[in-house]
Amino acid sequence: MISWLLPKDCTEFLLVLTVAMVMDFIYPYHSGLMLIIHPVHTSYVMALKLHKHLPKTKASGIMIWFIVVITHTVPYVLILYLSSFNRLLWVLTSSYILKVSISLRLLLIHVRNVEFGLRSGDINYARQYVSGIVRRDVSKLGEGHIASATIESLFESLVDGFTSPLLYYTFLGPIGALLQRLVNSLDSALGYRTDEFINTGWFSAKVDTIINYIPSRVTSLLIILLCPLVNGSLKRSLTTYLRDRGKTESVNAGSIFASVSGCLSVRLEKINTYCIGSEFNLPKHEDISKSVRLALITTTSYIFLTYLLFTTYNTFLEGGLIA
Repeated sequence: MISWLLPKDCTEFLLVLTVAMVMDFIYPYHSGLMLIIHPVHTSYVMALKLHKHLPKTKASGIMIWFIVVITHTVPYVLILYLSSFNRLLWVLTSSYILKVSISLRLLLIHVRNVEFGLRSGDINYARQYVSGIVRRDVSKLGEGHIASATIESLFESLVDGFTSPLLYYTFLGPIGALLQRLVNSLDSALGYRTDEFINTGWFSAKVDTIINYIPSRVTSLLIILLCPLVNGSLKRSLTTYLRDRGKTESVNAGSIFASVSGCLSVRLEKINTYCIGSEFNLPKHEDISKSVRLALITTTSYIFLTYLLFTTYNTFLEGGLIA
């Protein structure tokens, strides 16, 4: 069973990941047919349509979650299994599944556009692009809070759209990465604490918190350890992390925000909601540039870490310790 779910060796692990990342770099946007069949898009749309026609109860929310996950996972599992009879076809199929499960370049494009808007003094341009990566109302935010929202979203989305699916790819193959992405998509569609979604979105939000719990903390730890590479203080990053990681409603977001805040020496603040790193100033456009460098360093290191994890895991598989 595992032989067709997972890369057969470390070379294949890296090959699938490399092809997927090249595809993400070449084609970060999805439109037309590629958007219509994209599982993140279709799962999001399906969840909202089911929510619209079902009672607004927790039972409905659980039903929506299973319907969306099963209808999106089963076809990809079948396709992956059928492709396993030809290893090259399996690699290409796995690369595509992983490609639609991760998103890095599009995130960086949005972040860089916000930075450009702030650097050139065009705050409306910056607001336009930051609105594409955050849920909050940005229409009246000034430079500092726009930069804060951008940095927060950069690292929260880095976990949701890259480090978390990559960790599940390491142990469960491309289907594991896809499952994580579907879970995150359902949370994005339904996981709001408003009167409309508080019941139907409860289960989706809870599963998303659980599945991203370990990846968010591994990413936070990497940020703290790598902080000196962007002229930050490891000690300050760790101190802020230990003190402020519980200040957000999301336990996963707070973890990542606190490590970044201390590393970059910036205050990350959502007005009337939370303030992390209160002793620092709000970030400026140059801090966004620094945050991108930190994100890229973290991404590179995370790939190396998952490679080491897969190497160890694959040794157990080859030794017959896992059936």
